[in-house]
Amino acid sequence: MEIKGKIILALPEQSGTSKNGNAWKKREYVLETQETYPRKVHFDFFGERADQYPLNVGETITLSFDIESREYNGRWYTSIRGWKAERDNAAQPMPQAPAYPGEIPPPPAPAFDASSSGDDDLPF
Repeated sequence: MEIKGKIILALPEQSGTSKNGNAWKKREYVLETQETYPRKVHFDFFGERADQYPLNVGETITLSFDIESREYNGRWYTSIRGWKAERDNAAQPMPQAPAYPGEIPPPPAPAFDASSSGDDDLPF
């Protein structure tokens, strides 16, 4: 599954040793979707992926993930486990400085969304 959004929170890395004596580590993040009604999604990278995908607050990414649930003492816990993150550099263009002092830069080009048909005014 995939979801796109902006990293709004990066939690501290957690690490430890399992019952079998294996070292583990995990990095957790909160992503906010950029929709009409934004959603916040808590996810993590576990093991070697924690170092493979270091993310910073403010970055816009596309997250590939799996959802998994597990039972512990009669209760069920669900987590979103990321396995790939791709930074979206196109969504955050850098403003260009004027070529000469006092020159007014041209206005930005309007965004065009080919997926919207314009026939429907419903918000969902």
